[in-house]
Amino acid sequence: MFRQAGTVLQKLRYVRLNGQQQQTWRLKSTSAREKAVLYQPGQKLHGFTVREVVAVPDLCLTAVKLAHDQTGAQYLHAARDDSNNLFSVQFRTTPMDSTGVPHILEHTVLCGSKKYPCRDPFFKMLNRSLSTFMNAFTASDYTMYPFSTQNGKDFQNLLSVYLDAVFFPCLREQDFWQEGWRLENEDATDPKSPLVFKGVVFNEMKGVFSDSERLFAQHLQNKLYPDHTYSVVSGGEPLAIPDLTWEQLKQFHATHYHPSNARFFTYGDLPLENHLEQIHEEALCKFGHIDPNTEVPSQPHWTSPREDHVTCSPDALAPDQSKQNTLCVSYLLGDITDTFEGFTLSLLSSLMVSGPNSPFYKSLIEPKIGSNFSSVVGYDGSTKEASFSIGLQGMAEGDAERVKQIISQTIDDIIQNGFEDERIEALLHKIEIQMKHQSTNFGLALASYVASSWNHGGDPVELLKISNSVAQFRRALTENPRFLQEKVKFYFKENTHQLTLKMSPDEDYMDKQTKAEEKKLQEKIQLLSDGDKKQIYEKKLQEKIQLLSDGDKKQIY
Repeated sequence: MFRQAGTVLQKLRYVRLNGQQQQTWRLKSTSAREKAVLYQPGQKLHGFTVREVVAVPDLCLTAVKLAHDQTGAQYLHAARDDSNNLFSVQFRTTPMDSTGVPHILEHTVLCGSKKYPCRDPFFKMLNRSLSTFMNAFTASDYTMYPFSTQNGKDFQNLLSVYLDAVFFPCLREQDFWQEGWRLENEDATDPKSPLVFKGVVFNEMKGVFSDSERLFAQHLQNKLYPDHTYSVVSGGEPLAIPDLTWEQLKQFHATHYHPSNARFFTYGDLPLENHLEQIHEEALCKFGHIDPNTEVPSQPHWTSPREDHVTCSPDALAPDQSKQNTLCVSYLLGDITDTFEGFTLSLLSSLMVSGPNSPFYKSLIEPKIGSNFSSVVGYDGSTKEASFSIGLQGMAEGDAERVKQIISQTIDDIIQNGFEDERIEALLHKIEIQMKHQSTNFGLALASYVASSWNHGGDPVELLKISNSVAQFRRALTENPRFLQEKVKFYFKENTHQLTLKMSPDEDYMDKQTKAEEKKLQEKIQLLSDGDKKQIYEKKLQEKIQLLSDGDKKQIY
């Protein structure tokens, strides 16, 4: 499952005040925020050292930053009078191939662990827990495991399961074959039936790559950042997934799922000390410090713009079969760890593309050249360096040059004319209002909001001080009325690291994909002996017998 960072407005949209009463096993003081303010930098707590304590009144919380002494694990606690407590742990996962190793690992660690060796303890907890949220996500460069619950004892139980899953998973070979990929008889009861590819992630990613919009988004990222981890498919490219071995999966876990590469986040009104003690005792005390070597270098900037072309399967349900082309221009922006620059570019993106009064809506959507904006549009801060994309889908192939000219002309017009003061003020006011109307999913929204920047060494507390960014933005605009126009000129007009990507339908696309998969399949089959093929059949037969046996046991008990 994938997550991508959005704009400030998109993230704050999920934030509303939750006034539920506190339950037992909670702070005895009247306010979790007040208790957290009492922590002091340098204070030692269950193997951790407090680094910073900051009150964030706009979001009704106190942020406490800590580091684990023994491993260097980073920790952020957001103390807030909210009973819907949340925990998440994220690891920077930077694959260098498209075998989908971080995605398959995300699935496999949840298939049993040292303390909970039963099959799929994660899914068993779904029925037995009082959780309000349980999931796991694989992004382009990190993997996150969050849960939330309003019950203190349930929080402890879930925390125990999650810690054991990520740090001490069984990583059984059979789970790798089940979740990742395997060869299996098409008819499990007939050993002479053809062998085919199976696997949860393999099938999931085949579905992803059959969606032309998601396919375009993946190509766009791979081609805009061609020199490191973003040039590969973290979720797994179907034809590359069968190249992953069980040994490679275990090695990736050993190097990436280490506390030295971890960022812990907790939120709510439960006592911080309880979390720290459990995390230290059940997991972190059993590790030392390592250099995980997972940093993502900056993408070398191009000296001139580039163009590329990809194909997809035609859409038989398209209202106009001659309008199935997509064109998008994407620009590499600055490092997302620069909080104010990221805020400015996110707000600038909203001014440029959001709503019927935005310049790009007027120039690209109103003329009805295409059906809608391209599947990737606006500011994207989900990678180490952000990007901005603008384009159209559902357009005729002959309109490509026209769309490129419109995009260029619209940028020139923005540089010349800027934005209406009323639109800028309305957007800032909307941000301020949304900070005060906070949702019951606030903890999860916060974890998602800080994830990408924190993943690359950014300061998560700075991100939470949204009112500071608003105030700084107002000052910058007052001091220089052309502040935004100069940003547009720098990032879009003068930026040579820009990619124009076109996608068009190919009648033979699916046939080519099928043939490529068949070729890959035959390459794998040729490596098998008759004994290997027999073992594949017998292994599946044994699994079916075991499932039937387990079903009988459930009926008996």
